Amino acid sequence: MKEAITIKDLAYSYPDGTRVLKGLSFSVSKGAFFILIGPNGSGKTTLLKTIAGLIRPNQGQVGIMGKPLGAYSRRAIARRVAYVAQQTAVDFPFLVSDAVLFGRAPHLGTFGLESEKDRDLARQAMMFTEVDHLANRRIDQLSGGERQRVFIARAICQAPEIILLDEPTASLDIAHQLRVMDLMEKMREEKQITVVMVSHDINLAAMYADSLMLMHKGKLVACGAPGDVLNYQTLEDTYGCRLLVDESPLGPMPRVTPVPGRYIV
Repeated sequence: MKEAITIKDLAYSYPDGTRVLKGLSFSVSKGAFFILIGPNGSGKTTLLKTIAGLIRPNQGQVGIMGKPLGAYSRRAIARRVAYVAQQTAVDFPFLVSDAVLFGRAPHLGTFGLESEKDRDLARQAMMFTEVDHLANRRIDQLSGGERQRVFIARAICQAPEIILLDEPTASLDIAHQLRVMDLMEKMREEKQITVVMVSHDINLAAMYADSLMLMHKGKLVACGAPGDVLNYQTLEDTYGCRLLVDESPLGPMPRVTPVPGRYIV
């Protein structure tokens, strides 16, 4: 299977010298659902921004669809990679339809004028994410779950080959978490988009991911199928707490349960 993303010996440090990423090497297959997990401060968001071209690494190489990231112009990267941040500021009361249409920006001509085709693609993206009924609502009037799906619709409207999402289910209730994850799965299956996301919910990650990558303090701890990555010894060493790992009642996938101190003998 072809690789959508290749990372070789990647390292990044803050201006004060603090090392955030430490010699990472891995690849993401085209069409995969790839999820990054790990404790706070592991470097997951920094890695995602590096893949998106928003941060320049101090060392190593990022490859997108077989070419070095540096070989692409900013516009060319935006045509292939869409990035959905964990927190997206809503400084202006845009209509949902306008916010989604912004996803066409990398494809517009010199004068930046949208065509009927662009507007049709925006309508399709809203229908795909089931926010078309919100098209004439102001984005600052939406719930967290609705707003997240609008930002995903904007990313889809960008027509990327890869979509990067930083904790898209954070602060959402269980129903909206599942709705977003089902949407990612649908997008991967129907549009053949490679999905790479950061998640703190290990069990959701185990249910949906083709591959998981566990990070800790900027390093790669384990990478592979959920059943290979999610073993109690590796997770306890990484997270520093007691955990129970067994098989989910939903099928052959691991289930991780934190063990409160009062149950530890």
